[in-house]
Amino acid sequence: MKLWSVASLDKQKAKEIQTKYELPAIIAMLFQIRNITSQQEIEDFLFNESDIADPFEIKDMDKAVERIKHAIDSFELICVYGDYDADGVTSTALLYSYLETTGANAMYYIPSREKEGYGMNINAVDELSQKGVRLIITVDNGIAAINEIAYANSLGIDTVVTDHHMPVGDLPNACAVVDLHQSECNSKFKKLSGVGVAFKVIMALEGEYCDVNALLDNYSDLLCIGTIGDIVELRDENRVFVKRGLESIMNTDRPGLNALVENSGLSGKRLTAGNVSFTIVPRINAVGRLGASLKSVNLLLTEDYDEAEEISALLCDENAERQQIEKDILSKIDIQIKKNPSIVLDKIIVIDGENWHQGVIGIVASRIKEIYGKPVIIISRLGDNAKASGRSVEGFPLCDAVFDCSDLLTHYGGHPMAVGLALSSEKIPLFRKRINEFADRFGVMPFDKLNIDCKLNPACLSIDLVNSLSRLQPYGAGNPTPIFGLFKMTLKNIVSLSNNKHLKLVFMRGDTKVDAMKFFTSTEEFPYKSGDVLDLAVTLDTNEYNGNISVSVIIKDIKPSATDTQICLESLRNFEDFCKGKIITKQQAADLIPDRNDFALLYRYLKSHDGYLYQIYTLIHNLDNKLSFGKIKVILEAMNELGLIEIQEGLKDCSIKVLNVQNKVSIDSAEIIKQLKKVML
Repeated sequence: MKLWSVASLDKQKAKEIQTKYELPAIIAMLFQIRNITSQQEIEDFLFNESDIADPFEIKDMDKAVERIKHAIDSFELICVYGDYDADGVTSTALLYSYLETTGANAMYYIPSREKEGYGMNINAVDELSQKGVRLIITVDNGIAAINEIAYANSLGIDTVVTDHHMPVGDLPNACAVVDLHQSECNSKFKKLSGVGVAFKVIMALEGEYCDVNALLDNYSDLLCIGTIGDIVELRDENRVFVKRGLESIMNTDRPGLNALVENSGLSGKRLTAGNVSFTIVPRINAVGRLGASLKSVNLLLTEDYDEAEEISALLCDENAERQQIEKDILSKIDIQIKKNPSIVLDKIIVIDGENWHQGVIGIVASRIKEIYGKPVIIISRLGDNAKASGRSVEGFPLCDAVFDCSDLLTHYGGHPMAVGLALSSEKIPLFRKRINEFADRFGVMPFDKLNIDCKLNPACLSIDLVNSLSRLQPYGAGNPTPIFGLFKMTLKNIVSLSNNKHLKLVFMRGDTKVDAMKFFTSTEEFPYKSGDVLDLAVTLDTNEYNGNISVSVIIKDIKPSATDTQICLESLRNFEDFCKGKIITKQQAADLIPDRNDFALLYRYLKSHDGYLYQIYTLIHNLDNKLSFGKIKVILEAMNELGLIEIQEGLKDCSIKVLNVQNKVSIDSAEIIKQLKKVML
C-alpha cells in the first residue's frame, strides 16, 4: 500500500496559463501542478528542439578541448574510458565515434562490473599504458578517481575527466575536470547525464561554427538512450535530447540499433521514452550486469549487419537471463520472509543471501521497495565478504543512513535514493541494527507515495483529452506520465482476458461507464467484487482496434473509496513499532488493542470465507472499515499464537487458513495482547 497524494491545483493560475498560451485546459492544469509557469519554461518545454547552452559555460571545458585537440593533431593514442551501464555505454560510443570522424587515434575501454567495478582502476591504467595510451578521457566516471589518475600521471598518461556525478572531497589532478557539479562551474543546467556531458564536449571540440542541429541528427539516438537510462530529469536540454532521439532511433542508420529495435519488439510501434526505458535500456544494462559491456558498445558502433544481429540477439538473451536471475533471488527472499516475517517490520529492510548476483541486487531492492514502501538494502554474501545495493523512498536520504555506518563498511557511495556498499559478512547483523537505529533517530519516516496529478470527472474522458496530453511527452524523470484519480467508481463487472492474465474492469459513476484495464492480475488475485465503490489511479492512452479509436484507461493502483491510506499506513506503523519493541503511546496502543467483539468479527469473517488469500490490508474494506489496519494485524498475530489460524505472508501472496479447534481459547492469553495491555496500564 502507498500513500495516495493528490497534487494541489491553483485553478486561477491554471486558467491564466490556459488563456495566455492558448493551451488545452488539461495541459494548463498540469503545467501549474508541475510548476512550469514562466513564459520561458513553458515555451522551452513545448517548442525547444535544438537550443543547447554554450558548452564553454562548464568549468575546464577550454582546458579539455585544448588537450584533446593536441592529442588528435599529434595522433596520440586516446582511450575513451567508460562505464558498463546504458549511460556509460552510450557516452563511450558517442565520444569514440566522434573522435573517429576527426581522424583521431582512439580506442575505448569498459571495466568489467564483476571483476573491476565502477570507474577507473590501477590494473586498467597499467593495461592502457602498455598499449601506448597517452590520453584517457573518462565519460560518466572519473570525478572520484584521485588515486588512479595520480597513478596514470606517474606513467606519463594525461587524463581529461568528463562526469556528471557529485564530487566528494578533493578533485583528481587531471588536465581538465569537466563536471557541472564542481564549485565555480557556471553552467546553468546541472542535471545532464554522462552522455549529455560527453555531447557538450563534442560541441566544444566543434568550436565556434558548431552546427548543433547536425550533431543532434548524428548523435541524438545515443543521447536519448543514455539520458533515459540514467533517469535524469527530462527538462531543459535533456528534453531536447530525448525528443530528437526518439525520432532518430526509429530512423537510425546504426545497424546495431536497428537490430536491437527489431529484436526488442519495437519495430513498427510508436516509440516513447517508456518503450526505451523498458526495452532498449534493460538490454544494454543486462550485459553490463552479467559482465559483457563491450558488446553493447560494439553493437552501437558496428557497421556490419550480421555482427549487429548477432550482438543484438546476445543482448536479448542476456536480458532474459538477468530477468530469470532476478526472479530466482526474489523467490529466495519470498521464502526468507515467510519463514521470518519480522524482517520486513524494520524501518529499513535489510535482506542478505549467499552469492546473489551483484549486478541484479539493485533491481531486486527496487522491487521490494515497491512492495513494502520502505528503504531496502539487498546484500550478497560472497564468503567472508559482502556487497550490497539499496533503494530508498522519496524523502529519506539512504546515503546518509549508510554513511552513518561507515565504520562497518569497506566501501560505500551513492545518493539519497540509491546506494552501494561493501562490508564483512560477519558484520551484516550489526549493520542491520545500526542502520535502523539511524532511521529511529531520523524522526518520522516518510511513506512511499503514489503521486496523483489531479482528480478527473470520468465524464471528461475523451480522445481529444488524451491527444492533448501528447504535448507533454516525452515522459520520464521530472516529467512523469500523468496519473489521474477517478474517485468513487462503482465496480459493475469483472472480465478476465488472455487466459486470465489480465482483467477488464467495468465501472460506473452516474451515467458514465468506464472500461479500465488491470494488467497482470487474475480473477483469483483480485480482492474486490461487483458493487464495491473504488478509487482508481490511472494513466490514459488511446487504443485502436478494427479502425476504431477509443480511450484506454490503465489502472496503476486501486483502493476502496472509504479507505484513507494515511490512516492505514500510520496504523500499520504503530503495529510495526510495537512489535520491534519501540515505546508507543497509549493512543497508539488503543489503535492496536482489540476487544472481544473485534476478535469475533474478524474470526467469523475468516471462518465464513474459509480463510483468506488476498493482501491483509484489503480486510479493512471487507470488514466495512470497522477495524484499523494495526488492529487487524494484532488479531491475526494473536489468533496465530493461539492456534486458531495459520498465516503465511510473502512478497505478493498471503494465505490465512482457519484451523479446527475443539477447546475454547482466551484472547487475553495471547502474548501480544498481554504486552499491549501493559502499555495501557
